[in-house]
Amino acid sequence: MERSALVYILLTAVTVALGLCVDNGEYVPDYIRGGRRPGRAAGNGLWERREARNRIAMAAIYCLLTGVSACRIAVGNDYWVYRDNFNLIAQDRHVASEFGFNMIVKWIQELCGEDKYIPVFAFFSMLTVWFFVKALHDQGSSFAFSLYLLMTGGYYFNSLNSVRYYLALALALFSMKYVLRGEYGKFVLTILAGAMFHKSILLVIPVYLAARVLASAPLKKWHYAAGTALLCSLVFGQRLYREIIFFFYPFYRDSAFDNGELSYANILKCGCVLILCLICYRQSLREDVANRFYFFLNVFGLTVYCCGSFIPEVSRVGYYMIVSQIFLLPRLLARMPWVRLRRLCLAGVIGAFGCYFLLLLRGMYAIDVRLLPYLNWIFNDTGPGSAL
Repeated sequence: MERSALVYILLTAVTVALGLCVDNGEYVPDYIRGGRRPGRAAGNGLWERREARNRIAMAAIYCLLTGVSACRIAVGNDYWVYRDNFNLIAQDRHVASEFGFNMIVKWIQELCGEDKYIPVFAFFSMLTVWFFVKALHDQGSSFAFSLYLLMTGGYYFNSLNSVRYYLALALALFSMKYVLRGEYGKFVLTILAGAMFHKSILLVIPVYLAARVLASAPLKKWHYAAGTALLCSLVFGQRLYREIIFFFYPFYRDSAFDNGELSYANILKCGCVLILCLICYRQSLREDVANRFYFFLNVFGLTVYCCGSFIPEVSRVGYYMIVSQIFLLPRLLARMPWVRLRRLCLAGVIGAFGCYFLLLLRGMYAIDVRLLPYLNWIFNDTGPGSAL
């Protein structure tokens, strides 16, 4: 690795350290239930100091994450492809991206001038990071731990690539609280807003609602029958599923993404989380609806990765489900009653995600990823013409 990889390593270390200053665990349950946070109405001085510290720390985290993302240039294998598409959109020519994305790109291009692509990237960076940080604040009972999993799991760094998809992923993560609250109107509206940027997010409507139903009721025979039918359909109905996928994304047919490969890393990750869930079932899953919701999303993700290799870009489909691990793992470990086992599992999770992060860093130099070396428009000039 060359020196610019230190940007990502230091960014992770500094933001997680700042995350330790965020104390939101006391009122996350109220956020999830949709209730008022304790102490707010009474003008509690302790609450006000805590809230001020939280806001300062989160503002610093947001600025750091947004700054690294917004200032990048020539980072990501699709960076210049996006730049070309921005120009086509400004010329009212056809591109395959969704209308909401196209409208915003055209508006920024009209505001900033022709071929000013850096402001476009910066705008979507600010939007994506805001939804990530807001989701962590509202649903991450251990903010720093959830932020660590978000960073080392690659979700933030991969958002420097695939701009539209990771904005949709951030919106999906943000929308989980509405499902848990039973505010399904807000949930659907949030997902429809996300579909204006990447229509793949629409699949989370049935998936998240199914997970919520399973989380709130004891499993019955027909649940197992439905699950078995779904597994059989993934095995024997692959041709039908592929035709549905290619109806919405015809350019994926026989592309480099349509390779049928299994994501062994994600299968292993889901399998280990499932084992941890079984260990913590009595303490954390049996009565906790939120944990059960995240658990079933992990089961769905494991199913997709094991049986859905025929889906182009299957990792992106699975991410909508397994990104919930950043909330589930801290909640499971916090309630584990056996101190030694809890410390062992905590060290295992931190170490496993740390190793995964190092492997991600090594893979970021690949020609089909190109997230490293990191370049920015402040110190590097690699783009044609003036991008600002």
